Amino acid sequence: MKKEKELYSGKAKSVYTTEDPDKLVLLFRDDTSAFDGRKIDQLARKGMINNKVNAFIMTQLERAGIITHFDRLLSDDESLVKRLEMLPIECVVRNVSAGSLCRRLGVEEGLDLNPPTFEFFLKNDELHDPMINEYHIRAFGWADDDDISVMKRLTFEINDVLKQLFFEAGILLVDYKLEFGRYHGQLVLGDEFTPDGCRLWDVETREKLDKDRFRQGLGGVIEAYEEVARRLGVTLD
Repeated sequence: MKKEKELYSGKAKSVYTTEDPDKLVLLFRDDTSAFDGRKIDQLARKGMINNKVNAFIMTQLERAGIITHFDRLLSDDESLVKRLEMLPIECVVRNVSAGSLCRRLGVEEGLDLNPPTFEFFLKNDELHDPMINEYHIRAFGWADDDDISVMKRLTFEINDVLKQLFFEAGILLVDYKLEFGRYHGQLVLGDEFTPDGCRLWDVETREKLDKDRFRQGLGGVIEAYEEVARRLGVTLD
């Protein structure tokens, strides 16, 4: 299935329509950005790696009974996905303290969080994705009570699956964001799951294997993404 008209272009992905109104093509680009687009670069192979890692993760979740928007790989940097009516909400789970949680609450990085924390954020780059709660979601009509319940339930189910999957690969799943949308009335997992949207640390050394390497100027971004893929058993070439 081939892409037709560009529907949306974000910081690192582009979305295209197809001849099937229920399907879209997701193009993973080599563009890399941080701090709401204030830091931008092009990293060769990144789009291909993210596309294949995302396909692997979505397939593993489907096998665990989680319904996703993923259909199949089309090429090294393109995937076919279901067309969802996306909710403007990000669901963030934190298994280990890092990033904005440390800045907001003044806690040190690297604390194991038991139970994991869950937070809602509004997906809005201009507002820097502000943190919101269930009352905001209801009051502004971004989702209803059933949606909120399903998003929380699915997020924790996904966390159980992925924490174990990454741990078996010698990787700590520190935190990540998920987005959901409706497909023929059913709420399903959309967007992506790649090192761009989560924090991944080596279990033993706690070396960072995610986009924090780009944010913090640590270098070796693509090498870290390739290492994540290798440990998961994702075939890149």
